[in-house]
Amino acid sequence: MILVRNILVTILVVMVFSRCKNKQEKQKPISDVVMTDYYTEPYRPQFHFSPEENWMNDPNGMVFHKGVYHLFYQYYPEDIVWGPMHWGHATSKDLVHWEHKPIALFPDEHGLIFSGSAVVDFANTSGFGTLDNPPLVAIFTYHLMEGEKAGRDDFQTQGIAYSTDNGNTWTKFDGNPVIKNDGLKDFRDPKVFWDEKSHQWIMSVVAGDHLELWGSSNLKEWAKLSEFGKDKGAHGGVWECPDLFPLKVEGSEEEKWVLLISINPGAPNGGSGTQYFIGEFDGERFTTEQTETKWLDWGTDNYAGVTYNVLPQDYHGNTYANDPKQDRIFIGWMSNWTYARDTPTQKWRSAMTVPRKLSLKKISDAYELVNYPIQGIEALVANGVKKDIELQNGLEETIFFDDLNQSEIRFQTVARDFKVKLQNTLGEETVLTMIDEEKVFYLDRTNSGKVDFQEDFASIQEMPIPFLPEVYEVRILVDQSSVEVFINEGQYVMTAQIFPSERYTKLSFLNSSEAPITLNNFRLSSIQGTW
Repeated sequence: MILVRNILVTILVVMVFSRCKNKQEKQKPISDVVMTDYYTEPYRPQFHFSPEENWMNDPNGMVFHKGVYHLFYQYYPEDIVWGPMHWGHATSKDLVHWEHKPIALFPDEHGLIFSGSAVVDFANTSGFGTLDNPPLVAIFTYHLMEGEKAGRDDFQTQGIAYSTDNGNTWTKFDGNPVIKNDGLKDFRDPKVFWDEKSHQWIMSVVAGDHLELWGSSNLKEWAKLSEFGKDKGAHGGVWECPDLFPLKVEGSEEEKWVLLISINPGAPNGGSGTQYFIGEFDGERFTTEQTETKWLDWGTDNYAGVTYNVLPQDYHGNTYANDPKQDRIFIGWMSNWTYARDTPTQKWRSAMTVPRKLSLKKISDAYELVNYPIQGIEALVANGVKKDIELQNGLEETIFFDDLNQSEIRFQTVARDFKVKLQNTLGEETVLTMIDEEKVFYLDRTNSGKVDFQEDFASIQEMPIPFLPEVYEVRILVDQSSVEVFINEGQYVMTAQIFPSERYTKLSFLNSSEAPITLNNFRLSSIQGTW
């Protein structure tokens, strides 16, 4: 018995030493790491966030505090398929390079830890910290599996936890849950912010097929204020992951309120997607005159995304050089519930989109929410091919590149009929097509690589593009298992996973119009890995 125990202790010491060694290697600049197999598994994203191992879904608790961006996320630490939910945790100074942290929140007697948000309680309204050291407060959904299995409708409630050491450790409130459930089967995903006009905390929380707004003076005691959405927007599935925030209309002093609502199923290209509403919020109710459904991203793989909470403009505490100020920075889960459990990865499953800045623009007399990669991504882009590409009608130009699966493709054009193909030597390809007559952009991944792991994955995705200006930009970010397309600086966006059997090395442009076209300022560049 003593021998067995000594052997187990030895194994444990070796494992701990190995994990510590790996952690040290992760924190070295990329140029200092000569050889490492860290984060090099097949399909492992190189400039997107992904967990070190096991299952991840929705981003949670996105908050900036004392120079640190916190990213929490739905996490199951025992397997690469969905299981009892925890809050995983990572931090960053630039939203590009990430450091993994220990699990922040574990399930307890009230249930699993589902999605939610986090705030800086800058005035210490909760009493969990002090004015000199305001606490971080996490607000999340408890999901009591025993209640669900018993057929009850009150198994989802809202709880809170707090941290006084900038998110390193968390204490759950002993008065949880702070909002109980009167019988709503789907009552979850609280997103909380401080409303300066009504001088209270506002919680957006979904209730099946609509939104509820709640108010609180101290984050502990809540009162229901209003409802929204039973007769608005898409209702092909359950509403999830709300986010309500103000934005100035670009080029003016006009301010509107934006409401993000994820829905599953019911997205325009199948499964999961995120719709948005533009309207007004008076401190109690959100209203909108919007009649059509608007989508943040037309691809199949951008879901449950929310934005970083920002501090009030008159916040009296310390500021930092990397403070987002009033910028709205969005991160989404880069997957789709239709096939999320089936994607062909082994050690981990799922990644996040690149962080994107949200902007509000008025286009053709309508308010449109634009999302575009944050400036920090530019620092990862290496020098590459630069030229203008001129193509006669019906002709194709091909460029060979060592690794298109870690690249940026970028150009300006007036062209409306063309194809862009990412290909490998096996004949696999992801095809992007713009057709002027239809005013539609297509992303075809039916022959992109491994597609047979789930029957709906091999798809041709469509995005209407009715209001393009004469000259516009196309920007494509390709990672080991994803493609993100931004047209006209984020006016039209598509995000999709791909799983090629080998790396793409051939980029082709086909002029499918009846006239010559030019791709101006064309650039094909490598993107540096961040791990």
